[in-house]
Amino acid sequence: MPISPRHDLPYRAEPASDLPALLGESPLWHPLRRRLFYVDIPGKTLHALAADGEPARRWALNDEPGCIAACADGSLLIAQRNGLWRLDPDTGVYLPLAPPPYDPTRQRFNDGKPDVAGRLWVGTIDDARAPEAALYRHGGEGFVRMADGITSSNGIGWSPDGRQMYWSDTKAHAIYRLPFDGASGTLGEREVFARFPLRDPAAPLEAYGGRPDGAAVDRDGNYWVAMFEGQRLLQLSPQGQVLREVRLPVRCPTMPCFGGEDLLTLYVTTARQGRPADELAAQPWAGQVLRLRVEVPGLPAHLARLPD
Repeated sequence: MPISPRHDLPYRAEPASDLPALLGESPLWHPLRRRLFYVDIPGKTLHALAADGEPARRWALNDEPGCIAACADGSLLIAQRNGLWRLDPDTGVYLPLAPPPYDPTRQRFNDGKPDVAGRLWVGTIDDARAPEAALYRHGGEGFVRMADGITSSNGIGWSPDGRQMYWSDTKAHAIYRLPFDGASGTLGEREVFARFPLRDPAAPLEAYGGRPDGAAVDRDGNYWVAMFEGQRLLQLSPQGQVLREVRLPVRCPTMPCFGGEDLLTLYVTTARQGRPADELAAQPWAGQVLRLRVEVPGLPAHLARLPD
């Protein structure tokens, strides 16, 4: 029997930041620094929300960041259009680690996360919206191409037991699930985990449910996905059924992550770049980080392994 999604709130989002990003992405609750970091892709900046006794901070970057990952020494890996970089938030030391494994005039890094062994998995997005983007693994051997044939790589996450990996193609409106071997860092054949209707250009935007962007997994194995242009988050069961729909006060959420000391705060980055003026006037929180309290905690972020 199909499961009817729950719409009951107390799941009400509020702003966690007061400085809107053009395209906020890759929220990360740093497990060592105990504060939230995120990036503004076209703004070429890294942000940190204010924490107890510490102000909000920002760091200028030299190219478009796609995603960030926490390292055991407190630094951050930043996958940018021009390659992989490391930034020390305390000293500001900002160094290149590896060149991009693609033509940066045609693609850039997008969504990514480390696995339990510290290998960074990061996908790309194709500027021409052609199905030529790919998924890469970065470990001691540098970048290795692990999967391809999509346009906009997003939605990376793992099941709590680490045996399944999630990966989505935003343009195709599809989320995939792949068997994952944590010991070897290898993938099995992908299968469709969830698929959503394409937008009908003749219908009003309000009738569109959105397309799957970034995601996070909770302790029970449920997959929380931001539906870009759909003005909502969806909680999907491990079987791909919609358990809950959370309506949001902004049209374009980009990615959720679990944070706070108890991992029961869901932070959501959002976008305002290229949105119509009337929409922005009606949705003043567009581009800000939102937060809401949930019932089941998320999984803590894995720490990335620094290259030797």
